[in-house]
Amino acid sequence: QPQLVESGGGLVQPGGSLRLSCTAPNFGLGYYTMAWFREAPGKEREGVSCIGISGSNTRYASSVKGRFTISRDNAKNTMYLQMNMLEPADTAVYYCATDAFGTCSAIAGMAPSDYEYWGQGTQVTVSS
Repeated sequence: QPQLVESGGGLVQPGGSLRLSCTAPNFGLGYYTMAWFREAPGKEREGVSCIGISGSNTRYASSVKGRFTISRDNAKNTMYLQMNMLEPADTAVYYCATDAFGTCSAIAGMAPSDYEYWGQGTQVTVSS
């Protein structure tokens, strides 16, 4: 079973940037669609962005489009989320996810039910 590990979270001021990483020490991620989700206190887990196997297919939640960029480096077995112009509303625990049968398209890849394997999450706090 894949073990996904997120890193890169922290405390940042509004307008600042962070880059999250997700890797799998025991699993090759290069053959699977991947995604980032986030969960804020009292709210449901929501899809932030997904990326297809080659990296050419990507999709973003409307709330982060233009500020966040998802990417992957299959040679390094790592997925990234570059987050710019962060806002207090971006405060949440961020999770990476993958699934052997997942796809990232206009109609799939942004729901928690699309993914079987999850990391433990990394906290992102945007506050002055």
